[in-house]
Amino acid sequence: MDLLHAASLSRQRMRAATEDPALFASTRRSSLADVLRWSLANVHHPGDPVPTISAAEAAEIARNLVRSGIDERGLEAYRVSQNVAWQLWMPICFDLTRDPAELQELLEVSWLSMTTFIDDTVAAVSVRMETERAELLRDAQAERRAIVTLLLEGAPVASARAEAELGYPLGGWHTAAIVWSDASSSSGELEAVTEAVMRMARATRRLTIAVGASALWIWLPAADVPALAQMSEVLSDSPHVRVAFGRPATGIDGFRRSHFDAVATQRMLARLDSPQQAARYEDVQLVAMLANDPTQVDEFLRDTLGRLLHADIEIQRTVDTYVRERCNVTGTAKRMFTHRNTVIRRLGQADELLPRPLAENVVSVAAALDVLRWRQAE
Repeated sequence: MDLLHAASLSRQRMRAATEDPALFASTRRSSLADVLRWSLANVHHPGDPVPTISAAEAAEIARNLVRSGIDERGLEAYRVSQNVAWQLWMPICFDLTRDPAELQELLEVSWLSMTTFIDDTVAAVSVRMETERAELLRDAQAERRAIVTLLLEGAPVASARAEAELGYPLGGWHTAAIVWSDASSSSGELEAVTEAVMRMARATRRLTIAVGASALWIWLPAADVPALAQMSEVLSDSPHVRVAFGRPATGIDGFRRSHFDAVATQRMLARLDSPQQAARYEDVQLVAMLANDPTQVDEFLRDTLGRLLHADIEIQRTVDTYVRERCNVTGTAKRMFTHRNTVIRRLGQADELLPRPLAENVVSVAAALDVLRWRQAE
């Protein structure tokens, strides 16, 4: 299955499936279901036509593809998967028989069965894609998503017009989130979690954009991110639903920035295959910076160190040494050849300069100071 997944998602037209964790999970589920359906059908009824996928399955696949901007050319992934499956199937056939006539018949019947099954599956999904596309064009979500896309791309959209179309204010605070499922969850389950998020943020409204069949983009006109402990309680009844939060920010730039924070958080959870169901951008920012995008270094330093970033070098060195001495004041004083009271005074000054008290953010402050130390050494 790993070989099959890698091949089917390797085409350029399926790039969206590799970048969207919800679509990625849906595509993998669909591929596994196809392999199992064909294999089991041939075990129980060798050579008979394999039943095609159900209308509900075809609708879910088509909806995900259409709403992710993938057209019928993306269905080439089925042919790629078929080729990989055939390469894996042939050695099995050769192990089953050495009789040339029997082997020829086995290969011919298998090829016809596999090809017909894929043809039927592609036809069913293709027909449903036409229906989904027509519904999407009629859907008000299409217009709203188009406006949101323009806003996220930084296009010059008049705020008044955008607010009227979206029914959402753009001038105040925004907390963006992505609610998605990495398994087959109903839209009602996603909506229920979204409603709970809105209540916990004490927001009276929300902007919701459906992205495929198993993911929602949301914006709340609120400055507070719900506590993760509360989120754990809400998500305990929805084990496959996940939530990624961006940082609260203001204005159209904040609308955009908070969403991209949420996207980065979602991708990091997926990349790490994390069991956590909810996370905030500040929880993964360090990992994202070190593992993915070096351009985020400046932002990380500003967010973590605040005014300490440009403070007296002795204060920075004291905090750095204090952390390395396992938060021991006496050990810090000995290492720096200074008086204990001087260390205490400098740590107090550092707490006033930091966005969050040092005791609450030791790991991130230590990492930021280490980055800063290497920069200063240059």
